[in-house]
Amino acid sequence: MVTYVDAAVAPLRNTGDIRLYNADDFEGMRRACQLTARCLDELVERVRPGVSTDEIDRFVFEFGMDHGALPATLYYRGYTKSSCTSINHVVCHGIPNDKPLKDGDIVNIDVTLILDGWHGDSSRMYGVGDVKRAAERLIDVTYESLLRGIAAIRPGATTGDIGEAIQKYVESERCSVVRDFCGHGVGRLFHDAPNILHYGRRGEGVVLKPGMIFTVEPMVNLGRPQVKVLADGWTAVTRDRSLSAQFEHAVGVTDNGCEIFTLSPAGLDKPPVGLR
Repeated sequence: MVTYVDAAVAPLRNTGDIRLYNADDFEGMRRACQLTARCLDELVERVRPGVSTDEIDRFVFEFGMDHGALPATLYYRGYTKSSCTSINHVVCHGIPNDKPLKDGDIVNIDVTLILDGWHGDSSRMYGVGDVKRAAERLIDVTYESLLRGIAAIRPGATTGDIGEAIQKYVESERCSVVRDFCGHGVGRLFHDAPNILHYGRRGEGVVLKPGMIFTVEPMVNLGRPQVKVLADGWTAVTRDRSLSAQFEHAVGVTDNGCEIFTLSPAGLDKPPVGLR
């Protein structure tokens, strides 16, 4: 049974209940998410051949500190970096390191900045140098799937509507949707109810209500959907070594649709921006 609770009186932990936030809460999320979007915008000129993901991570940390925000991933469950950088066949949770990016790489950079207690969670794909057409196409398909999932969000719709919209489009483009990871509630907590699956059936799942805040973050593989987690306990890769891509927005359900909190103020959150 699904329980919806007023976020103002809910305990600050994941109880499985779905929080419903108010107008002031939405404003807090706007500020945090726009800061994250600006951080990701700044990375467009920094993602290039020869730059290490450690350098990118260091920028994310410094950007957060300079703007009074804390990276949510830093020391989260033992994770020691300020971002996740997932290159080529890495699906998600790639750990920044000193290895330089190479011409033709594609990389997802996932940033969550905590500002005044609100979690601004978003990720984008970046191309490094001269990216092959197959990788560009995967990025295009992944971004379009995100938009189609978000377009399904409105009061009275269900989480299954979001998943079906994403899955139907991705599979029509002969790609596959990762099932091992999902979107999630976000706000005062980094990860909260409900889970947002990127596959499913229309009419199934949790009914959407105004005030809900969550992420939509489809991971799409050029090959099969199966993944495995490496020995570091974080890095998830495609089992068949095929390329993977991901885009993520944080959204809030409104009275007549939804608001995307993490849109780029400079319009840099969509392909082909970042394919350099």
